[in-house]
Amino acid sequence: MKVLLLALSLTTAKSAIGQWMGKQTGCYADSLTANPNRPTVSNPAHVTEYGVLELEYGFDRFWPEEHVRQTSAGGLLKFGLLCDVELRWNTTSFLSQTDQNGTHRTFGDNWLGTEIRFHRQTRYLPTMAFNYAVKIPSASTDNGLGSGHVDHSFTFGASETIRHFNFDFNFSQFLIGSSTGGFDQNQLLAVAFSHAVHGKLQLQGEFYGETELNQAMLGFASSLWALTYTVIPRLVIDGGFEAGLTAGGPHRHAFFGATYSIANLYPGWRRRRSQNNP
Repeated sequence: MKVLLLALSLTTAKSAIGQWMGKQTGCYADSLTANPNRPTVSNPAHVTEYGVLELEYGFDRFWPEEHVRQTSAGGLLKFGLLCDVELRWNTTSFLSQTDQNGTHRTFGDNWLGTEIRFHRQTRYLPTMAFNYAVKIPSASTDNGLGSGHVDHSFTFGASETIRHFNFDFNFSQFLIGSSTGGFDQNQLLAVAFSHAVHGKLQLQGEFYGETELNQAMLGFASSLWALTYTVIPRLVIDGGFEAGLTAGGPHRHAFFGATYSIANLYPGWRRRRSQNNP
């Protein structure tokens, strides 16, 4: 009886794996093409190509208030696990703040999460996705550079192309760890657009804002503007600035960075490529 149950379980598992693999058929892209999430705050509802490992990295300089400046370097590592599922690791590898008390440096926090695309653009509906991430508090709490608390974010995203304009919309719910033991809550709303300027050069713009988190962190609205250039399909560079529209936000913020599709890690892509290029 046990042997029969074991054989039945193995057969069922084999069938399930076969069905899963069948659903992934046709997911491979013909070539590596970057899917940048940077430099905007909002993320596109499009996920990284199936099997592709992709890295985004950039440098930021903030002037949050008079006589205070912050410098950071960080990136986002993404992997297209399934056709519509992306794994994400967002990290700030370096964070520095200079104020009247001197310069303070630390490693930043790490965020682990996933993005799941549940609808692709049709005539009447945009591409839509859900994103979840949890913060691992790795930054130093000295001088207020890190909170030392676990945070959560839940995001609904939608992307659509209309008359050669690409639009990204995000609505996020944040649960921010509090020293009292619970969570403070606030929301983010962001709308970004992009359009080709000339050849491989694109203009990106974004308007976004957050609601009040607590008495110490008020709500704000801000705008971001950037230029991106596609060096090759798998490599996109960017640079730009942010200008706060209200008090409480990042009043001045300059940045530059790049997105690079490293490789497709699934062997099926290499077999397909060799078949297409005998």
